[in-house]
Amino acid sequence: MFTIIDLVQPQTLDEAYRFLMLRKNNAILGGCAFLKMGSKKIGTAIELSKLNLNYINETGEYIEIGALTTLRDIEINPILSERFDGVLTSAVENIIGIQFRNVVNIGAAVFSKYGFSDVITALLALDTEVELYKAGRMPLNEFLKSPCEKDILTRIFIKKNATKALYKSFRNSSTDFSILNLTVSKLDNKWKIVVGARPNTAMIAIKASNLLSKEELSEILVEEVAQMVTEELTFGSNMRGSAEYRRTICKVLVKRAVMEVASCK
Repeated sequence: MFTIIDLVQPQTLDEAYRFLMLRKNNAILGGCAFLKMGSKKIGTAIELSKLNLNYINETGEYIEIGALTTLRDIEINPILSERFDGVLTSAVENIIGIQFRNVVNIGAAVFSKYGFSDVITALLALDTEVELYKAGRMPLNEFLKSPCEKDILTRIFIKKNATKALYKSFRNSSTDFSILNLTVSKLDNKWKIVVGARPNTAMIAIKASNLLSKEELSEILVEEVAQMVTEELTFGSNMRGSAEYRRTICKVLVKRAVMEVASCK
């Protein structure tokens, strides 16, 4: 059980950030789904529901997603289901259950850089940027590699383009956490292979993606690329599976995903 000493609902982001920085143990509240599993003591909990950060909008070049948008909102949103072969819908639709997805928001899921995150794996395969109150706007990949610092994730931007993408995962049961997940995407001749739940935070297999982008697609190339992914990325062991088990699964899923994306019209 977690403990909250005080709770505030700021009217502006500037006010929210000031509260966040007042004490070391002050924290932004997301959906609180994972807080319930720990024993964290929060001095001042900052609840952002009055800041109008729950939305999915199309602008000229981007799809903008507010930080308080829930995973359920993403799952059923027609804009996202029609873009990128519905990869974001596929990535979130099996996360535990509808009640859970109704409270977990995308800002907390991304900002926390969870290793088991399905949605980070999908977002990283697209042309995605995040906006932070203090640090500003940056590519998602850059944010994931940056040190963890106190800040507020406000928006996510996904560039509207013709990217074809496919999400795959391997689980013990349909609503369990992923033992391994991945997304393969293709824009023109540029491929991107992203692997998550290794069990660390999702990463792009850069060398394998570059090889796939430069060569003519063939079964031999796909086999080589899949093997390269397992050698380029690191895999670890936990209660859900060993590192070697994850490498084996990864190789199979990469081959299947690449061939399926290649066949997309």
